[in-house]
Amino acid sequence: MPSPPLKRISIQGYRAARELEFEPGSLMALVGEASSGKSTVLTAIWTLLEAAAPPPTIEDISRGTTGRIHLEAELEHGSIFLDATPPDTLNLNRVGAPPVLFLPANLRSRTMVAPATGAGAADVAELLRPPLADHHWAAADGGLALVQGMERLLASNLRAFVLLIEEPELYLSPHAQRHLYRILRRLAERGNQILYSTHAPVFLSVDRMEELALVRHTADRGTSLLQPEPLAEAESFRALSEFDSNRAELFLARAALLVEGRTEKMTFPLVFDALGIEADKEGVLVLECGGKGNILLFARICNHCDIPYVVVHDRDAPEGRRPVESERVMNRQIQEIAGRRRTVVLVPDFEAVSGVDGRGRGHKPRNAYRRYRGNGDVPAPLKVAIEKVLLAARA
Repeated sequence: MPSPPLKRISIQGYRAARELEFEPGSLMALVGEASSGKSTVLTAIWTLLEAAAPPPTIEDISRGTTGRIHLEAELEHGSIFLDATPPDTLNLNRVGAPPVLFLPANLRSRTMVAPATGAGAADVAELLRPPLADHHWAAADGGLALVQGMERLLASNLRAFVLLIEEPELYLSPHAQRHLYRILRRLAERGNQILYSTHAPVFLSVDRMEELALVRHTADRGTSLLQPEPLAEAESFRALSEFDSNRAELFLARAALLVEGRTEKMTFPLVFDALGIEADKEGVLVLECGGKGNILLFARICNHCDIPYVVVHDRDAPEGRRPVESERVMNRQIQEIAGRRRTVVLVPDFEAVSGVDGRGRGHKPRNAYRRYRGNGDVPAPLKVAIEKVLLAARA
């Protein structure tokens, strides 16, 4: 894959990004909650690269800073910068800056592209502009217009551009999202650099962890950005085989409750409900790992990406009796990876503790519904697990 135009980006004092530095690859997904600063990062890059972008104003200065805004990017040869102390001074050097196209979400159903004046950028921007609609109500479909525009860019043999896209998933069905993601990857493979913000698991490639940028915001630090290191090759293949779009929600959650299988996945939402807690509102994902053995993989990925989590797993032996050797080894490994404070062990197993055991197909879902539907009666180990994951999410 050709080398991306931007090697390193530094953003200082711009809006919520008081001190932020990262090294984007050819493709980067900015992932985080609303108002975490994803759009700030994209807008800062556009402001640095595009002469037609409005210069920073007093409103763009980070609170609690000296009033100086400094944006900088390292290129293959040299660097470019924008240095401003609004409203008094503005110093910049864009010599050698790659052409950029910025596609903000609020332009999706109209012009699609923000002003573009770089080398050849205006002509390329015309390829993205949606054609005039036959009816005024048809012009509102900016999702398919984005897909068609990206297809035209790919057919044009585009090279060495920087594309900044806010929420490419808007107005698109899941299959159209997958198609668009493949187009973006192909554009990146041809030497373009694509950075986008997203809330859609389809646009997250879990086997390429280094393409994720986890954007967080706190009152004391402002916006921060975590770039995970690449997974080892064996681990990367396992992640690719185990992650589907539901499990990829892990990267969009405030905290995750890692459980063994489908019974726990189906029951825990009812347990939350019994306690009067809405897991989705809290940003908690109940992630079914596909067996106790896979908990290690998901716990390591959470550690890798600094995602808060709690593990719930079976001891697989009654109190007073030792589990078989293989279970003892697995239980010990989980505790070593997750830590004692993040682990809740159920004795002897989830079915016995939760009271949803049943014989015959379909009995467990029915028993779970009857046992927990809005009654507040929750076994202590399950209540502890929920208290732990809520604490992690709210932190």
